[in-house]
Amino acid sequence: MSSLANIDAGASARPVRHKRVLPGFGLTMGVTLSYVCVIVLLPVIALVLKGAEIGPERFWAIVTAPRTFAALRLTLSAAAMATVFNALYGLLMAWVLVRCEFPGKRIVDALMDIPFALPTAVAGLALSALFAGNGWYGAILEPMGIKVVYTIWGVALAMSFTSIPFVVRTVQPVLEDLDPQYEQAAATLGASSFTIFRKVVFPAILPAFLTGVTLSFARSLGEFGAVVFIAGNLPMQTEIASLLAVIRLEEYDYNGASAIALVLLAIALVLLGVSNLLQARALRYKGATA
Repeated sequence: MSSLANIDAGASARPVRHKRVLPGFGLTMGVTLSYVCVIVLLPVIALVLKGAEIGPERFWAIVTAPRTFAALRLTLSAAAMATVFNALYGLLMAWVLVRCEFPGKRIVDALMDIPFALPTAVAGLALSALFAGNGWYGAILEPMGIKVVYTIWGVALAMSFTSIPFVVRTVQPVLEDLDPQYEQAAATLGASSFTIFRKVVFPAILPAFLTGVTLSFARSLGEFGAVVFIAGNLPMQTEIASLLAVIRLEEYDYNGASAIALVLLAIALVLLGVSNLLQARALRYKGATA
């Protein structure tokens, strides 16, 4: 009996090895991390090192140069305008696609992915043709004094077109998985539709909404193909930062191109970090109130 007890005690003392659900975890993780390092981290590190070679004084002189500063200001302003529009329209479109039934719903749902599938240069050409003075939309807007092509409005329009799916596709699945019983309970207690959305629905989709908005802004910062055709690329007026970086490369000014790219990268990373912090806080608040 004592020997059996010792055997049972020894067996219980051994660590229990849980069988992995997916075989080859080490191999797949290694391949994934290698891919991330080669495709993502190495180019970023190379950019940072190239920017560090310039030195702080030279870097500051490049960034604060009038033409560079004007391009960065235009890019940030247009990206902010596009993101505000995408936040409102993307949330509304996700709501319509999830909560409403209408003829052609699947077609509209598929159209949301066109900016992902369409080459950005083609999108820029199409927008330029539509909003030019003799285009379908431009012929109506320009007599009213609203000029889109070769203005900041055209830049924001192109950025919005290419980045709108980020908001729609991040909010839509969360809305689909949202349990309707909470909304029904709030309606039973006498809450209005707006109150239900503000107090019940929006807090539940807030993390996904923040993710979509941040990705939309980051995509707008780096947009190139769709913007260059509709912006006109006038220095100090409608020249975006990514185009100026390309111009610096064509002039063999690698330090100037690296400095501009590094500023855009830093802004995108800061936004992603802030978004992650806000998402974590929203999830903690949601867990505390659940």
